[in-house]
Amino acid sequence: MLSGSRAAVVGGYTAVLAMANTNPVTDTAEAAERVLDLGVKAGLVDVQPVGAVTRGLEGKELAELGLMARSRAKVRVFSDDGKCVGDARVMRRALEYVRAFGGVISQHSQDPSLAGPTACCHEGELSGQLGLPGWPGVAEEVIVARDVMLARHTGSRVHVAHVSTAGSVEVLRWARSQGIAVTAEVTPHHLLLTTDLLSGYDPTFKVNPPLRPSEDVLALRAALADGTIDAVATDHAPHARQDKEHAFVDAAFGMLGLETALPVVATVMVREGLLDWAGVARVMSANPARIAGLDGHGQELAVGAPAHLALIDASASGVVDRDASVSQSRNNPWHGRTLDAKVVHTVFGGTVTVRGGVLA
Repeated sequence: MLSGSRAAVVGGYTAVLAMANTNPVTDTAEAAERVLDLGVKAGLVDVQPVGAVTRGLEGKELAELGLMARSRAKVRVFSDDGKCVGDARVMRRALEYVRAFGGVISQHSQDPSLAGPTACCHEGELSGQLGLPGWPGVAEEVIVARDVMLARHTGSRVHVAHVSTAGSVEVLRWARSQGIAVTAEVTPHHLLLTTDLLSGYDPTFKVNPPLRPSEDVLALRAALADGTIDAVATDHAPHARQDKEHAFVDAAFGMLGLETALPVVATVMVREGLLDWAGVARVMSANPARIAGLDGHGQELAVGAPAHLALIDASASGVVDRDASVSQSRNNPWHGRTLDAKVVHTVFGGTVTVRGGVLA
């Protein structure tokens, strides 16, 4: 928790959502309160626990949704992140349950019958050449389509995590036109990195959902710019070296993202004129805080408002060095890349936590 909190504040964050796919799984009120307390102990950012949708992330029985919501952690976001709630009946029940207290179900959209647990490369010509199990875009899109229809049926809220395909963008755009209560996020790596990076079998670039072709990347950028996608979320997944240094198929999924998220968005979206800095604040602060119900975050500056701030040097640029990271992990996909902008200072609750780009 301390390492992740340090990475967050260096990246300019004052609040983070801690996903439920931990050991033990955050599927009880006690587990959620434990995550909350660890975040308070670290004292660098507000750590808001995300509760599991199902017990043990097994997709069968609902977890203690109501108890987690009524606990000290006040959980409002629920996700089996890393695993899809594949059973439509279970997903419907979860949506109906959280509606009573204004909760939201965040879905990892991956139909297991179309993209199983070994799928690790966008299905296409490259996956065939490399001999890697394919993860077709349609495996994401059919779950996104199903869940927006369930959200319409139940009158509840669904949030689509780490959107990665142009087809999913089309579904989301239609859902918004129908007034369905759906929100969505995209990761920094899906905004910039493409599947051709897998040609060297470097497990640093193994992530779930996988990196996609350039046409998907361009569609995601356009959707973030026009508001079809609401937010940027890092899907930050640190791993020990021994978990990543395997053959590509056997390596762990995931990459670092907290320290570099804002520079990636600046490089991809601001430099290309797709977002101005007010737009960056919207997709990286205001909208995420609104979706997650984080009081005191994502607000405009005002006298008496909580002093949760990040000060950015928009004119700066620099080369990413994974060995300079405050994270204990080194699975950094941005190593050696030049990215725009720099977080200079971070203020959490009126206390300076980062000064001049380093931990205070």
